[in-house]
Amino acid sequence: MSPELIFYTNPQSRGNTVQWMLEEVGQPYETRVLSFGATMKAPDYLAINPMGKVPAIRHGSVVVTEAAAICAYLADAFPEAGLAPISAARGDYYRWLFFTAACAEPAMSDHAVGWKADTPEMQRQSGYGSFEMTYDVLAGWLAGRAFVAGERFSAADVYLVSLLDFGMTFDAIPRRPEFYAYVAPLLERPAKKRAEARIAELMAASDPTAL
Repeated sequence: MSPELIFYTNPQSRGNTVQWMLEEVGQPYETRVLSFGATMKAPDYLAINPMGKVPAIRHGSVVVTEAAAICAYLADAFPEAGLAPISAARGDYYRWLFFTAACAEPAMSDHAVGWKADTPEMQRQSGYGSFEMTYDVLAGWLAGRAFVAGERFSAADVYLVSLLDFGMTFDAIPRRPEFYAYVAPLLERPAKKRAEARIAELMAASDPTAL
C-alpha cells in the first residue's frame, strides 16, 4: 500500500494546477481546504509550509511545496501514470517546466502589477529578461507542437497549460495563436475535467467569505 497522499489547497489558488496533476496521477488522495487569512497561517500548517501558502502535498513523511515541484515529484513518485517523459525528452521536460516557473510566471505577475524591465540594464538583472521576450520565446517553442516535451503528455504540460489558460483568461498574457493551439486540446483531457468538477465541488462546499 502506498503512503497516504494529502493535498492542501484552496479552490481559488495555484492549487488548481496540482488538483489536475493529482487527477492525472490517478491515486487516492485526501484534500484539505485552507482559507487564506486563517488556517493557511495557523501553526500546524506553517509546519508544512512556512510560507503559509498553498498548494502543498504530504506523501507519507515527504512534504513538497510549490506547484512545479509538486508536479515533478508526483510524476516521479507514480511512474505508472506516465507523466515523466522518456530520457530522450527529459531535457526539454525539465527546461520548460522550470522555464514556466522561473520565467513565464514571474513575467506574467510583474506585468500584471505594472512592473516592467524596460532598460537593457534591468533586463540583464531580471531572470526572465523581459515580458515580451519570455512569451516570444515560449510561442516560438510551442508553434506546431502538441506537447511541450517529446511526443506525449507530461507533468510539464499540466503546469504550462494551467499557467497559459489562466493568463489568457484574465488578459495577463498575450492571446497568441500558438498558445491557443497548444492549450485547447489539453484542456479536454478527462483528468482536467475531473479536476474542474472537484474544484467546483470545493467552491460550493466552502464559505466564500472564508476562502
